[in-house]
Amino acid sequence: MSDINMMIARNIFTILKKQKKKQVELAEALETNKQTVSRMLNGARMINAIELKQIADFLGVRMEELTKIPENMPDTDIIHVFMGKVDSEQAKNALEIADKLSDMIIFHSKVKENGMAMMEGYDF
Repeated sequence: MSDINMMIARNIFTILKKQKKKQVELAEALETNKQTVSRMLNGARMINAIELKQIADFLGVRMEELTKIPENMPDTDIIHVFMGKVDSEQAKNALEIADKLSDMIIFHSKVKENGMAMMEGYDF
C-alpha cells in the first residue's frame, strides 16, 4: 500500500481543490509558510495530529475525512509488485529485507528532517 502520509496529503489536496482554496491560505491557517505546506502535500514532511486537526478545522471537515483510505487503492510499492513475480523463496526473502531496509531509510530520513525543522530558529 502507498505511504499513509501521501494518502493523507492527497486527501487534503483533493479537498483544497474542491473548495477552491490555496496552499497559501492553508499555510496562514496553520501559521506556517507555503513551503512547509508544500512539503506536507507532496509527502516530504509528516503531518502531526495537531496539524491534522487544524487542517480539518480549516477545511470544515472531520479528521476522518482526511485520513480515509480509498476502497480501490492500487499497491504502488515496487517491492510488493516484484514479490508477486518471483518464484524462489530466497528471492522473496531478499525482497522482504530490501523492503524493510528502504522503510528504515525513509523513516530515519523523515525523523532527521523533522528534527532539523524543529531546531530552526534556535541558537545552540
